[in-house]
Order: sequence, then structure tokens, then C-alpha cells
Amino acid sequence: MRLKFDARARAILRRLPVVNVYTAAELALLALLAVQCARLTWVIATPVAPLGDWRPAEPTVPGSPGEILRGFDPFFRISGARTPATVTALNLTLFGTRIDEAMGRGSAIIAGADGVQKSVSVGEEVAPGAVLKAVAFDHVTIERGGAPEDLFIDQSGAGGDNGDSDASGVEGAAASSAGGEGGAGGITMQQFQSDVGFVPRIDGGRVSGLTVRSQGSGAAFRAAGLRDGDVVTAIGGRAVTGADDIDRVADEFAGGGNVPLTVERGGRTVPLSVRVAPR
Repeated sequence: MRLKFDARARAILRRLPVVNVYTAAELALLALLAVQCARLTWVIATPVAPLGDWRPAEPTVPGSPGEILRGFDPFFRISGARTPATVTALNLTLFGTRIDEAMGRGSAIIAGADGVQKSVSVGEEVAPGAVLKAVAFDHVTIERGGAPEDLFIDQSGAGGDNGDSDASGVEGAAASSAGGEGGAGGITMQQFQSDVGFVPRIDGGRVSGLTVRSQGSGAAFRAAGLRDGDVVTAIGGRAVTGADDIDRVADEFAGGGNVPLTVERGGRTVPLSVRVAPR
């Protein structure tokens, strides 16, 4: 069927523009331009600040600055539980650690009571009934009897490999043979630092005590009435904050006297007094 137009209809059709591909593209571009102009107008007309009664939020600090600093551990030894670390009472000395991040293992250089150093890997036996469980940058974890115990690198600075310590040991032995352990003259602070090993006890990222053990001749250790595994929590009437407290006491009692100690032993507090001889 074919439509037929009269002369008037054909004249109207001739006046209509011819729509082709180019005309459709022009119409699409015009529509896109109109949309972009509308978006630009909306951006300019919309206020930057939020509407309504808006007030800036004040900065909040979760706790006082003092509490934040006291709870911060620069060595990142806080593991969530804020219970004191159990320091081993074994007569062991940790000289260094090696962490194997690729294998998730490591090893440590540990010496026993005989002073002989040996390299022990994770999973090996450190002492009879004690196995090396984990290695960190400043301590190792030993599993003994199913319970973990920590052994830290000795940071007291009172080693027995230098000439001063050897001299202190000779001096302590002479003093012990002359007047007995804890005689009337007392012990010197040099002998005390040489014969007593101090390992910081970490509690919530802070030092809450010094775990002691006998080393060297052990004369000053026995004269002070200390036992392996004792934790000294106060020296000279002040709470322990680090191994530097020993140097502070040495300066304060340079003229000699009785140095009071507060010791935790087996879950109870034991007061001790060390007679120090003048320098």
C-alpha cells in the first residue's frame, strides 16, 4: 500500500528539515552540553558549608597525656595482657638473639652456670626440662613445666669479662676471707654490682622490678641475703624504675651505710638490708 499526498501536504513536507547522521550527533552534543551546564550551575549555587546549626567537633584525647606516656612501650613489648612477665629463675645468661623472619624461627646465644656459651635454636633444650620457645630482639621465652618464662639480655652492665669486674671479684674474695660474708666492714658497691646480676621485670611496658641472680663469686649476693629469682621492687626506699637505680644508690651511699631493699619472693614481700662499706 502506498500513501498519496496532495499538493498541500507535499509542500509542508518539503519545508521540514532533512534529518541525517550529522544532525543526530549535533543533537546529542547539545544535550550533553546542557547537562554539564546544569551541573556547573548547581556547583556554583550550592553553599560549601553544611546547612543548619553546624558546629565543629572539638578534639578529644582518650585519657590524660600522663596516662598515655606511662602506657607507651618504646620497645613494643605490650602484648595486650598487662600482667608482669615471668622471668626465669634458671641460672642462665642471654648474650644475643637472632630472629629468622623468613622461617618464623630463630636462635639465641645462652650460657649456663658454667659460663660456656652455646647457640640454641627454637625447639631445642636450653637446660634439663627447659625448651627455647620463642626469640625476640631483647629476650627469649623458655617453656619449663608447661609454663612460659622470659630470659632478658642482661642490661645491668656488670659483666665479668672486663678488668674492673675481675678486680672487683678479687677484692670481694679478699673481703670475704678477711671478715666473712657480710662482715662488720660490709660489702662495696663495686662488689655488689659484680656479684649480682639484674634483669628488668616488665609490667605493662614499664620496669616494675629487677630480677636478681648470683654471678661472679656470689659473695655479695649471699651477704645481701638474696636468692635466685628474687625481684627487687625498691632500693634505698624508692621504687625501682630501671637498672640505673643501682648507680643512683652507689652515689647516695658512697660513704657507706645500710641500704634497705624490698624483695618479692614466692608471692610475699621480704625486707632486706645490705651493709655497704665506704668507697
